[in-house]
This record gives sequence, structure tokens and C-alpha cells, in this order.
Amino acid sequence: MPTNKALGILALAGVQAYVEKPNEEYMNAAQLEHFKKILDAWRIQLREEVDRTVTHMQDEAANFPDPVDRAAQEEEFSLELRTRDRERKLIKKIEKTLQLIEDDDFGFCNSCGIEIGIRRLEARPTADLCIECKTLQEIKERQLAG
Repeated sequence: MPTNKALGILALAGVQAYVEKPNEEYMNAAQLEHFKKILDAWRIQLREEVDRTVTHMQDEAANFPDPVDRAAQEEEFSLELRTRDRERKLIKKIEKTLQLIEDDDFGFCNSCGIEIGIRRLEARPTADLCIECKTLQEIKERQLAG
């Protein structure tokens, strides 16, 4: 069962969850096209958010005489900019993933080489580790963090 986030990404792209056919080859042309649509729609949505932020900041920028009002606006802008910075990094990751699709190197774990899986990729289209390798990575990160 796809997660709510996966349903959101799929709906954004205007696609349904991919239904695999019996004996279907993993990451065939139809599956690659499915993920390309998802990633393209996600990238477009993120770019629109960036454009809205720029417009909002230009429209709302004011030199408030009251220091409290000015501080509140600066904090709001700071939060927006941090969010957009995360989205900018995500756009780069999406573009890297789209290039993997073009290079016919999408859908396989960077660590062990096995199939990541359709459902995991629908939930997180930029995933580059299978669930087992990702879990192991997170355990190691927690151990290093103390």
C-alpha cells in the first residue's frame, strides 16, 4: 500500500500506482517512463514554489519602523529561504535521478546492486539505496552520532 507521501507525488504527476504485469522486466521502458513523469512533475512543482517565494519576498519586503515587526518579517523570510534551499537541493537530486533514467541506470541500489523496488521508488523516487542498505546506513549514522 503506497504511503500518503507517495500518493501525493503520484497525484501531482497525474499517474496511478504502477501495476506490474506477470514476468515483467524490472525497469523496462514503461516503468522508466512512469518514474520520469513523476520526477518531472515534482521538479516543476518545486520550481514553481521557488518562483512564488521570490515574488512573495519582493512583494512583501517592507522596511518596518517597528523592530518587532521587522524581526518577524526577517524570521519569516529566513524560514522561507531555508525551505527553498532544501528544495533547491532536492531539485538537483531529482535532476541527477532523471539523468540516471536517461543513462538506463535507475532503480538499483548503489550499495549492493539489487532492485530498489517499484513501491519504494514511488514513495521516494530519488532513492538510491534498497531498504536494507538504507536501514543499515541509518543504524551506522545513529551509532556514530552517539
